[in-house]
Amino acid sequence: MNPAEPTLPTVADLAGWQCRPDVARLSAEDLGPLLGVLPQWAHAGDRITREFRFASYDETMAFVNALAWIARRADHHPDVSVHYRHCVVSFTTHDAGGITRNDLACAAKAELLVA
Repeated sequence: MNPAEPTLPTVADLAGWQCRPDVARLSAEDLGPLLGVLPQWAHAGDRITREFRFASYDETMAFVNALAWIARRADHHPDVSVHYRHCVVSFTTHDAGGITRNDLACAAKAELLVA
């Protein structure tokens, strides 16, 4: 890597970002490389989304409950669609009108739950 090129954060780095109020929406130029750190997350419109699959309903619910606790602590809440052995999680920052650092931080925290 060229020393002049910025180094991308890791998933753990993103998870360490603190959610803050009044954050600005990320530009497509800024979002692209950061979303590359979370390759299983898809960018569509004003949100990022990922489907998580589990071996059982109990595992799905354990993940959803852990994610709810994380979201409450961060004061940044996803949309979650819960199914028998999977759930779909979407993050957006409504106040900013799109994806912010808060969304990436919470998506990274979700990743660490299943890592």
